[in-house]
Amino acid sequence: MSRSTRERIIDESLRLFAERGYSATSVAEIEAASGLSPGAGGLYRHFKSKYEVLAAAINEHAARTRSQVAGSLAELSAMESSADLEERLSLVCRAGLAKVREESELTRVFFRDLSQFPELVAVVREGLLQPMFDAIVTWFRAQPEYRDVEIDWWGIAAVLGGAVVHYRLFQETVGELAGHADKEQFVTAWVRLAVGLLPSPAPVIS
Repeated sequence: MSRSTRERIIDESLRLFAERGYSATSVAEIEAASGLSPGAGGLYRHFKSKYEVLAAAINEHAARTRSQVAGSLAELSAMESSADLEERLSLVCRAGLAKVREESELTRVFFRDLSQFPELVAVVREGLLQPMFDAIVTWFRAQPEYRDVEIDWWGIAAVLGGAVVHYRLFQETVGELAGHADKEQFVTAWVRLAVGLLPSPAPVIS
């Protein structure tokens, strides 16, 4: 499906911001990358300013994240009776890694430029990062093995979710694998850590 002009502007602006930085990217460059005549003002028919383009990109990524998290939870919940706990944990970890990787351009913009826009930092925090931690808590509480277990799920979510975010961010910022551990090594270790952090699961009564 072809993208609308507005979608092209958002996508290409985020790519350019990630590659060059927000301040170093001109409106004319965004227009050229979006298939518009550079310098002709086509961007302003859709957005009031370059800042509004950045804000729209971040807000749309946040909205998409909320939808993706809800969809992933629904898919994972459907697996309860067909997969053992470690397999389900592996899928949760892989879904998190995929999501963080999907946001690689936004990640670079976040670290390079967003400190000057605290209101957009708040959108990233509440719209992209917090939903992942919320999803971990929701998922664990829904598993039959742990449904009635009293434990600090938020602390566990901070450890497990933080590990996923850090693994991908390390690649984005340093350009190497964290600890030289490849993805499969990371997932295996993450699952072992997750199981070790939890109390012995209660027996499932059929």
